[in-house]
Amino acid sequence: MKRFDSKKHSLAEILKRQNSQTLNVVTETNQILEAVQKEGDQALRHFTKLFDGHMLEDLAYPPAKIAAAIDAISPELVAVLTQAKANISTFHQRQTQQGFMQSQPGQVMGQQIVPLSRVGVYVPGGTAAYPSTVLMTVIPALIAGVKEIVMVTPANEHGEITPAVLAAAHLTGVTEIYPIGGAQAIAALAYGTETIQPVDKIVGPGNIYVATAKKLVNGLVGIDTIAGPSDVLIVADSTANPNWIAADLLAQAEHDVQAQAILVTPDSDMIDQVAFALEKQVVDLPRQKIAAQSLLDHGKLILVNDLEEAISIANQIAPEHLELAVADPFALLGSVRHAGSTFLGHHTPEVLGDYLAGPNHTLPTEGTARFSSGLSVQDFVKRCSYLYYSAAAAKDIRASVIEFAEAEGLSGHAFSMAIRGEDVEL
Repeated sequence: MKRFDSKKHSLAEILKRQNSQTLNVVTETNQILEAVQKEGDQALRHFTKLFDGHMLEDLAYPPAKIAAAIDAISPELVAVLTQAKANISTFHQRQTQQGFMQSQPGQVMGQQIVPLSRVGVYVPGGTAAYPSTVLMTVIPALIAGVKEIVMVTPANEHGEITPAVLAAAHLTGVTEIYPIGGAQAIAALAYGTETIQPVDKIVGPGNIYVATAKKLVNGLVGIDTIAGPSDVLIVADSTANPNWIAADLLAQAEHDVQAQAILVTPDSDMIDQVAFALEKQVVDLPRQKIAAQSLLDHGKLILVNDLEEAISIANQIAPEHLELAVADPFALLGSVRHAGSTFLGHHTPEVLGDYLAGPNHTLPTEGTARFSSGLSVQDFVKRCSYLYYSAAAAKDIRASVIEFAEAEGLSGHAFSMAIRGEDVEL
């Protein structure tokens, strides 16, 4: 991991994101999107065979296999998924909004909260399986009132989806599942095929091809966000346990070689101890190579003057996950302006938010927490306004509307209001 000292390094050096090797995938992704748009199911079969190694017969995953998955996992895991579902549901129920109406003589106006009709959920696969993503994306949609939820996720070379992912889908009631991943899955959700009906919005994280595809179809359909590599920033003081901090950094680093793990602390001894703990712990990780490369390329150990400066740097980095591993985390919480989700105290590691706590783990990455939020019930509804004027109320405001329209040079707008006057001759 790279070390920085705010007394020796400029803020620009500290904040600079490490250049990573990127793939020029836009052209490839566009080709996949165009092929699916033109060839439909045939293109989905071709790309699934090419990239995932299995041939799609019937595109839809058999409902019987979805239901049977609950018996293919341990009772302990079923209990954990059920507990997570309950916690996530309780938290997201608090996010629901009501419409409103206001009225005065001759006028009625207000706002309706209308759920989206059909939503597509992308659940990553490949190097790992994510039943947590099923729960975090589907449950807010259900609470919002979405009637049709379709899930796409990569299958293995035999065309099978991980039982834990299917079990999570079964627990949430999802029955329309397609064993398709990558840009071709996003294309199917956006454009539709002979088998798959298009959706109104696509949510869920994925690799660079998925992210690029979502970016390219945005506007035709809605998307939640364009997810980049995951990251965590830990602000720690001398009361933190360096072994725990190292474990939390590694938990993020094992996601992907592009993941970013950062420690910011005013305690120089803490940096030395965490660096030592990282060296010891990383060798025991099954995903050691991924985590080690992530730390080497993107990890940072930042020494600052005090916790105030630590929070200032955290706000400028705007991490996806912010851990406040300090004696009094609530004293710092009010100063946090830019973070996807904040984890308070020594006993609240980021992994709690990944699985069980309740808040959503689909969060803004790559500094986008400066202007965006984590996935919520609001992502699955529209706010639709309405208004009514009686004849008398419209008459009272007619001259003002005409004046405004003429000031903008829109005579047709003005006439639309003027024609409703009793003295207008046609």
